[in-house]
Amino acid sequence: MKFYIATDHAGIDLKNYTVELLKEKGHDVIDLGPFSKERVDYPDYAVKVAQSVLADSLAHGILICGSGIGMSMAANRHSGIRAALCHDAYTATVARGHNDANVLCFGERIIGKGVAESVLDAWIAGSFEGGRHCGRVEKIEAITAK
Repeated sequence: MKFYIATDHAGIDLKNYTVELLKEKGHDVIDLGPFSKERVDYPDYAVKVAQSVLADSLAHGILICGSGIGMSMAANRHSGIRAALCHDAYTATVARGHNDANVLCFGERIIGKGVAESVLDAWIAGSFEGGRHCGRVEKIEAITAK
């Protein structure tokens, strides 16, 4: 899989860990920054990942901040982005299977490296189930199309 990843200053350690973990697992990872713990604004990085995922329809995004909440809110402002804040493997599985999520969000202050790895593994293993979920995803997309 191909991933675009970014964070703010509050998620830099987990971002760096995630980048290396995904590369070890054989995935293509494009790190959109930042590259230091100097304070930055998370919406700027959410935009970078959202635009990259929209331009590269086969790719997924990963956004990390302190809680994951701000990143998910900012990313979901983009039509075509379905960013899911996941705290465990179950929420990652459901986000992919039921919601066709294309951006994974989590918070460095919320989950540790071990949980992050299980979330990533569930995300990678998951796929959209379609069926009864298609109409719901279409309704989500219709909201941002207005």
